[in-house]
Amino acid sequence: MTILADGGATLWLRCEGVEEERPNVKDSIAVNGVCLTATHIQGEAISFDIIPETLHRSTLAGLIEGDLVNLEYSLRVGERIGGHFVYGHVDIHCAVLARTPEGQGERVRFELPRDFTPYIVEKGYVSVDGVSLTVAAVGDGWFELALIPETLARTTLGTRAVGEAVNIEIDPLARYAVAAVLGLR
Repeated sequence: MTILADGGATLWLRCEGVEEERPNVKDSIAVNGVCLTATHIQGEAISFDIIPETLHRSTLAGLIEGDLVNLEYSLRVGERIGGHFVYGHVDIHCAVLARTPEGQGERVRFELPRDFTPYIVEKGYVSVDGVSLTVAAVGDGWFELALIPETLARTTLGTRAVGEAVNIEIDPLARYAVAAVLGLR
């Protein structure tokens, strides 16, 4: 990643699936759950311009060469939807608090800042680093996800260490419901 004098950045990634997905410059591609616009494509390499707002709200500013990221190309009209709607509009980043083996999977606890407590509910959903998941439990200042082996193996959530930050996007429907009830803008 190249940090620019104006506070923004340019990010180049080697992206698997370029040949199959055939992205174009201007396409939206989610990187660790952050919706970014492709600005250049050279073979398997894609670049993105990142503005200061995105760097502030997400964990992208901490990426270093060699880091693995979750990458998701945009849904095409007519394709099957295999999960929840994730827009890539990251609300906050927060820390992994604990990891506990559970059956063949793992339960992972994340920090939950007080301002976001109304948006995260048990059996609701949340996007963590762009992976849509069902909330298993919620407590004072935290929420937990119960991760299956497939999620642990196929995403970066399997390697996120305690103390490491992740990107959080709250359920868009929850955002509108809470805003309507509380009269927020």
